[in-house]
Amino acid sequence: MTTKDWLLDESPTSRMQANAGRAYRMGLAMLGNPLAMLGAAIVLVLVLAAAFAPWIAPESPVGQNLQARLLPPSWDHWMGTDELGRDIFSRVVYGARITLMIVALVALISAPLGLIIGAISGYFGGWTDKILMGLTDVFLSMPKLILALAFVAALGPGIENAIIAIAITAWPAYARIARAETLTFRNAEFISATRLLGASHTRVILSHVLPLCTSSMIVRVTLDMAGIILTAAGLGFLGLGAQPPLPEWGAMISRGRTFILDQWWVATMPGIAIIVVSLGFCFLGDGLRDVLDPKQGGKS
Repeated sequence: MTTKDWLLDESPTSRMQANAGRAYRMGLAMLGNPLAMLGAAIVLVLVLAAAFAPWIAPESPVGQNLQARLLPPSWDHWMGTDELGRDIFSRVVYGARITLMIVALVALISAPLGLIIGAISGYFGGWTDKILMGLTDVFLSMPKLILALAFVAALGPGIENAIIAIAITAWPAYARIARAETLTFRNAEFISATRLLGASHTRVILSHVLPLCTSSMIVRVTLDMAGIILTAAGLGFLGLGAQPPLPEWGAMISRGRTFILDQWWVATMPGIAIIVVSLGFCFLGDGLRDVLDPKQGGKS
């Protein structure tokens, strides 16, 4: 039996073979989706730019040269220079690090929090469900950006506080998804059998409920990353996110709006970076949704 036949075997003999076959089929499905592959390529470029920024950027992202201020795009400065003579291409490349850090930290904070709250709410039901979902509805009733602005205003400007504020506004959607998933199988036979074997509620939630909610959560997190980037850029644009001289894309657009009519490249280049990366996460999220949840993907 070849490796391909072993992976595609519909009657696997071990859990490892089943998991490997599932991953192989998902990979084939992703390769057959051009937009998903385009999104994956954009995200990969973002990761590589963040990892190898010192080798990719031709100049320092904070180094100033007033004699070269507001130069248009050229072979020497691919994206031009800003009002302080800083190379915009170098700042956009280093800004990928800040964007990737914000996306990763917000996802690591909000997704597990929402997953746990939603699973507990759906599993226990009753007053636990009413209290947790009531709290969730309070957060969902307010626009994310306005709520994030309120938290950042209370905590103070800065990239760390911006990450906390965005994470606080992002978890309710994940809680709703986890609750809906949990309600579909909390009375299933395998859950009842696990209880009869003496498993505690904590073990049932951790070992059975949370893993079953993971695939939907991965899809939602990937789709939400574009919104996280836009929210972070909005906070940076308003001066409540990363503070100068950090090369955060939203802050760069804010500083470049003064020159938008004559030196359009100062604000346009980081704006293009935001659009491209956001589209990349959207394409990747759509592809993952089609692979992990074919029924939902077919409805979209």
